[in-house]
Amino acid sequence: MKAQPFETIALISSGATGSLIIQEIQARRLARTVAVAVHDDGTLEHSCGLEGDGKPSAIEAITCADLVIFSVPFGVGDAIVTEIAMHLKPGAVLTDVGAIKGPAITRMLSLIPDRVHFVPGHLMVGTEHAAFGGGYLGPFGERRCILTPPHGTNLGAVAKVTLFWEALGVAVDQIDPQHHDKLLAVVSHLPHIIAHNIVRTAKDLEPVIETEVNKFAASGFCELTRLAVSDATIWRDICLHNKDAILEMLARFSEDLDSVRRAIRWEDGDGLLDLFTRTRAVRRSFTDLDHDKARLDLIHNNRTAVADFVKNR
Repeated sequence: MKAQPFETIALISSGATGSLIIQEIQARRLARTVAVAVHDDGTLEHSCGLEGDGKPSAIEAITCADLVIFSVPFGVGDAIVTEIAMHLKPGAVLTDVGAIKGPAITRMLSLIPDRVHFVPGHLMVGTEHAAFGGGYLGPFGERRCILTPPHGTNLGAVAKVTLFWEALGVAVDQIDPQHHDKLLAVVSHLPHIIAHNIVRTAKDLEPVIETEVNKFAASGFCELTRLAVSDATIWRDICLHNKDAILEMLARFSEDLDSVRRAIRWEDGDGLLDLFTRTRAVRRSFTDLDHDKARLDLIHNNRTAVADFVKNR
């Protein structure tokens, strides 16, 4: 059995990322007791023990936990933290996995008691499938968790959370919260927004062309727009709460797109060739972005297995 930085773990979740975490903890037996409290319709319910005896209530699971992992949409976070805050035991560690760090840290620290150590993080393992049980069932290998502890965070708690993720096979990085939000605006938030707008452009074409788009969509269109099936509520919250960084990246992207439009209008073949040559070389250097196809197949084919497992315990 691998090292167990935490004996008792509680997960509060409503989405695919939570189901991935539970599967990996259970498979690797990284805690003596694990319980999941599923956020459903504004309440914490459906708690069940995955290891250990009994099926504790959500509050019971949280009260006993050495580590509480928070994996719910940003927009409902305040109400849940307020509900659980006074039930967290002294010395417990609370961590999250969300894609927005600056505002989340400020709000979390204002709601939890001083006796609890908060180590904010972002587990970069999500898929476009948002429902609990919606993630792939393969290993976490080559995935990353970015920890963004603000100044003054307990170093021992940071070390234990780092060990926890590493025991799950996740590479851990640590960066400043504001830098995280700007970085994610480039590598995640902007691509999602672009995907949604490509779909909107196709949808707004005249009806006969729209029908043909659906019929003849090539692999490039399908892959570019895959992100557009992501959970609408999550992406509304990301846009609203990482507003400044996203607006900056949209402005830069718009300026670059204008230069392409000018090159096409003025038939600047040399300029277009130079652009496509340079960007092709840059993209080919991003070798770590090319994930194993088998892992993507698991995302689509096995996403309900963890939910069934939890339901039938």
